[in-house]
Amino acid sequence: MDSSVSMPALSTPAISASDIASGRTGAATKAGASKTKADDKSIDKAAAEFEGQFISQMLTQMWQGIETDGYFGGGNGEEMFRGLMINEYGKKIAQSGQLGIADNVRHAMLKMQEV
Repeated sequence: MDSSVSMPALSTPAISASDIASGRTGAATKAGASKTKADDKSIDKAAAEFEGQFISQMLTQMWQGIETDGYFGGGNGEEMFRGLMINEYGKKIAQSGQLGIADNVRHAMLKMQEV
């Protein structure tokens, strides 16, 4: 055999302690990290949308007994656009983050994915 043949050096990617602990290495780490970021964004978006929709439902119940007269003069137009206004109120309240419903929903979604 020819002993002058050398093997090319293999480069090892940087691996963090958390990657080692979770069992991820190399390309799986990079792919997992980008997938995790995308998953986190979609979970955050879903949790925020849920909170906005939940708040809108609560506001709808609050506004149910209020007559449709006043600024817009009442009628079918005000009744029709009231739902849109309430949905926007719900979104704005959810964006403020004061209720914390989205945080709890996000935590529950992440916990469900771990199983």
